Amino acid sequence: MSARRVSMRASYYAAHTYMILGVTAGLFYREFTKAHHFTGDTQLAVTHTHLLTLGMLGFLIVLALDKQFRLSGTTLYTCFFWLYNAGIAVSVTMMGVHGCLTVLGDPVPDAVPIVAGIGHIVLTVGLILLFVHLGKRLKAPLSERPATERSTAGT
Repeated sequence: MSARRVSMRASYYAAHTYMILGVTAGLFYREFTKAHHFTGDTQLAVTHTHLLTLGMLGFLIVLALDKQFRLSGTTLYTCFFWLYNAGIAVSVTMMGVHGCLTVLGDPVPDAVPIVAGIGHIVLTVGLILLFVHLGKRLKAPLSERPATERSTAGT
């Protein structure tokens, strides 16, 4: 991993990027299936929802957690950030490949679901790192917590 720490702003940019990718994937699904007169089931139908949910909404939630618990700027957060993004990228790319091949009527190579599974594993490892880091922040002494949490702890 890079020695440079991922900042809070990176979560905002990631969420924004996934919003754009999600909307674009939805448009691509609609136009690609229409252009090929395809009416069956394809993984392209859920690629945009994966990008919007795992990507945009996921990082908006992480952004709120980061604001409250100061998660970013640490090695654990940096590892989470890059693994989670890599997992989404690999998984969604394989969904797109699988979906396009289905629409085109081509066979899906055995490697596609295997690589997608690896992407899901990487994504899961990223989520585990996030929960480990969040758990550590919840256990942190009061002096290490954000000021808003310290002021309400005595009441």
